[in-house]
Amino acid sequence: MKEDIVDLVKQALEGSKERKFKESVDLAINLKGVDLSQPKYRIEEEILLPKGRGKDIKIGVFGGAEIAAKAKGVADIIIMPEQIEEYADDKRKARKLVSAHNYFVAEAPLMPLIGKRLGTVLGPRGKMPKPIPPGSDPSAMIGSLKKTIKVRSKDRKTFHTMVGTKEMSPEDLSTNIRAVVQRVTTKLEQGENNIASIYVKTTMGPAVRLM
Repeated sequence: MKEDIVDLVKQALEGSKERKFKESVDLAINLKGVDLSQPKYRIEEEILLPKGRGKDIKIGVFGGAEIAAKAKGVADIIIMPEQIEEYADDKRKARKLVSAHNYFVAEAPLMPLIGKRLGTVLGPRGKMPKPIPPGSDPSAMIGSLKKTIKVRSKDRKTFHTMVGTKEMSPEDLSTNIRAVVQRVTTKLEQGENNIASIYVKTTMGPAVRLM
């Protein structure tokens, strides 16, 4: 990737017309020389963006009264242990819950029950909760997750991920882009030699090549 990408990111931002919604800034990464039919070569990473996502995301917490008290004000929803069965018995309600939230954390002892009763809804969407020790404060993990993105290639050589929003500065977006590309590169057998090209664009704007 080019050493100084700030001007290219700026070009992508300036080339995008004003919209009535907050546009994301996305990366498109194109791989080469990788057999993605083999799951071991696929990219599936959670990456913390140094400059944040540029918009708030929703976090759900599964936990008892102590966890609920500590998560109040930082989590977007708290699911008490007795409510797990309610969601499990109403698949539509469960799907709505999962679709409305980006990440979940759960008190570790609840993980087996969550996996058994809600795993079919959470698992395929890549949203199985991250376990936390009983009685611990989930605030730090929630704060970190609010700056985290998931990068998944699945079996496709071209995949996309957001790196921020159009309202962020080109410098901050460039910092996030470098963090993503660096992590992806370390997961490729031949590093940058397995990357055919990388483009940056806003949701509705034109793509600008970075590599």
